[in-house]
Formats: sequence, C-alpha cells, structure tokens
Amino acid sequence: MRAGRCNRGFTLVELLIAISIMAVMAALSWRGLDGMLLAQTRVQTHSAAVQALQAGLAQWGADLDAALPVGSQPALDWDGRALRLTRPASTLGPGGVVVVAWSRRDIGQVGQWLRWQSPPVLTRAGLQQAWTQAAQWAQNPGDDLKAHEVRVMPLQAWQIYFFRGNAWSNPLSDAEAAPGSTGPSSTSLPDGVRLVLSPGKDGVLTGPITRDWVRPTLGGKG
Repeated sequence: MRAGRCNRGFTLVELLIAISIMAVMAALSWRGLDGMLLAQTRVQTHSAAVQALQAGLAQWGADLDAALPVGSQPALDWDGRALRLTRPASTLGPGGVVVVAWSRRDIGQVGQWLRWQSPPVLTRAGLQQAWTQAAQWAQNPGDDLKAHEVRVMPLQAWQIYFFRGNAWSNPLSDAEAAPGSTGPSSTSLPDGVRLVLSPGKDGVLTGPITRDWVRPTLGGKG
C-alpha cells in the first residue's frame, strides 16, 4: 500500500497572517528609518547653527581687534540698538577705513543678528556719512542700506557691556561709568567688551551665550 502525498497550498487564514506580519515588519522598519532621518536632520541643523555662531563670533572678534579711532570719530559706540566701530578697510586698493555695525532686527517675524559694513571711505566727510548711515541702518533701513547687511544667525535678544576701570558697566548709563572713564563717546576703546546672546526660540541653540573680548593692547603700549 502506497502512502499518499498531501499537496496543498496555504489557506486564506495563513496568507492573512503572513501579510499582517509583513505589514508590521514594514511599519517598524519605516519608523526606524524615519527616526534615523529625523535624527540626521536635527544633527545637521544643529551643526549649521553652531557653524553660523562660530563664524559670527569670529567676525565679531576680528572687528573689535581691528577697531581704531579716526580723528575725533569714536573707535567704538553703542547706542542701545547698534554697536558701531571704525576699522581699516580689508579690501585691496586705495585703503581707507570702513564703518561696521552690528544689530538685531526682526525679519519675517524672526529675530536676526545682523552685520553691516560700509564701502571704504577716504575722507572725513565720507566717514561721518557712513557713521550716520550705520545708525540709520539699525533703526529703519531702506533697501540701499540693507544691501550691505549680512544675516549671521537667529537671535532673540542681546546685551552689550563695556569693561572700564576694573568694572563691567552698561555703556548707556553714565551713572554706571567707572571712575576716570570718559564715557561711551570716548575715542578710546574700552578694556573689554562683553557680548551676551539669547538665541532664537527654535531650540537649536540654547542660551544665554556669553563672549568676552579683551583689548589686544591691554597691558601694553597701545
């Protein structure tokens, strides 16, 4: 007697179970891949924000290092809205000086830390005009002034302090000025400048972020 062979396919129930298992595995795989992509995006966004911060602080330090008074023009001034300074022009050609300004302004409902730089100037009248334009740019700029600005990074708020007479003080407050100082309108640079940044509300960078600059000639002959 020969034993019969039983050849049969999958039942409908078995197929449904197999399909369900495959669907669950596909969903788990997709969630894992989606999580990896989100994590990669967050890392890239944070890395870009850190690079923008580092570039901004490097430029901030370079501007302060190069600041110098020109005649009766202050080397550095803070009016509560913009930090303005004069420095040698970095472009090749006839030389001269440029006026640099740093400020914060809302652009598209997002606060931005901004840097503005004038074209090189060679005359006292040109310098005074650029100095005035820097203040106008920080308050109510037109398209012609905006053309010279660079967005550094999102910024919710910022604060500036000067170090004079062995004390940090608000540059706008005469009452807080250190004894012996000539006030915020002096042509001389303070011994130090403290920058306090509060990054944007996007949560990419957390603050406050404090950066102290020390005058390079402090303690020397400068």
